[in-house]
Amino acid sequence: MTSARTLMAALVLSAGLTLGSCGLQPVYSGGSSGTVATAMNDIAIAPIADRKGYLVSTALRHELGPVNANPQFRIEIELEEQILGFGIRDNNTIAAERITLRARYQLKDSSGKVLLLATTGSDMSIDNVSSSDYATVAAETSAIERLSIVVAQQIAQRLTLFAKSGKLVPAAAK
Repeated sequence: MTSARTLMAALVLSAGLTLGSCGLQPVYSGGSSGTVATAMNDIAIAPIADRKGYLVSTALRHELGPVNANPQFRIEIELEEQILGFGIRDNNTIAAERITLRARYQLKDSSGKVLLLATTGSDMSIDNVSSSDYATVAAETSAIERLSIVVAQQIAQRLTLFAKSGKLVPAAAK
């Protein structure tokens, strides 16, 4: 039993030393007062149209954290949803659907200068489209809710890397 613990301790120690020497650095170093976390709290989200816009906005705010009273940056997001039916049954109804949610977004500083222009997206399949309209609408709604979270996480990851690169500097500080 003690040899197993000794071996485990040696493995953990060697893994820690190996990771420390590889050059990886935590993105959120400094915790909630670090440069990345404070930059994320300095981004206001412009209103996004429709229900899916509300879902993406809410999920993104959750990812970025609470916004400061006077944010220095603003992200404007345009969403595009596409539902593609494929597979035809004997009765000429659709057998499956693929739902795609794409976001085009711009990060602007307080002077209106575009700092980041990017696109992200994700898709999800509904493998068995029901003959019940209610079931199909419920499946589509659930898929959009899940896709909204995925797209918001992708946007937040991109903003985090942008902030970590040091390019997210308020206009007043330039």
